[in-house]
Amino acid sequence: MIENHLARLRHRHRIDADEEAAIRGMMGERRRIAAGTTIVRAGEPLTRSTMLLSGLLCRYRDLRGGERQISELQVPGDFADLHSYTLRRLDHGILALTACEIVEVPHEKIRAVVRAFPRLADIYWFSTNLDAAIHREWMVSLGRRKAAARVAALFCELQVRLAIVGLADDTGYALWISQYDLAECMGLTSVHINRTLRELREAGLVTFRDRRVQIHDLDGLRRVAEFDPAYLYLGQQPL
Repeated sequence: MIENHLARLRHRHRIDADEEAAIRGMMGERRRIAAGTTIVRAGEPLTRSTMLLSGLLCRYRDLRGGERQISELQVPGDFADLHSYTLRRLDHGILALTACEIVEVPHEKIRAVVRAFPRLADIYWFSTNLDAAIHREWMVSLGRRKAAARVAALFCELQVRLAIVGLADDTGYALWISQYDLAECMGLTSVHINRTLRELREAGLVTFRDRRVQIHDLDGLRRVAEFDPAYLYLGQQPL
């Protein structure tokens, strides 16, 4: 049920049999969520965190004028809101961009596990810090990268994150979102996104069509993005 989550953890940390059993034991209700469903609303009290098993979730904020900014994408194996364990509420919403399967993890079970297994407390603290690193990279994109580099950076990031859980390789991956969703990730209009995707396609780098990112030149795409995966803290990380 949570193999993608365990793969994500094991990519960076050693997880022994007792720790794995503890992780499995804290899982709560498993649910299927329709695309377009907000599963967490900003400001609501929270007593559980959400782990994504399949599909794609996002964190977002809406403005009064109807504009939406997506601030991060969650892929299978991610906790969408582990930080709610300490914050108790979120300053943003969490939305299912696609049909998703999730599992809810009660905060009381997280508390019991991290008290019994201090190493897991460090590992999940690392995980929330990794989320913060991803947010900072998105901030660089939104603030300073030109449109083509901005989109290229996202495609490169997702290629790495999805490859960790076996859902991508150097040639591409499924990405079941629309160009409109992509525009809300990038802080661009849908017209600008369409033009930017055409630019990347005509440069022989990547094609986004039929809900799939087809990578033609991964090294070239990374050069356009100035993509350095160091912020994703890949490989085994000492604690």
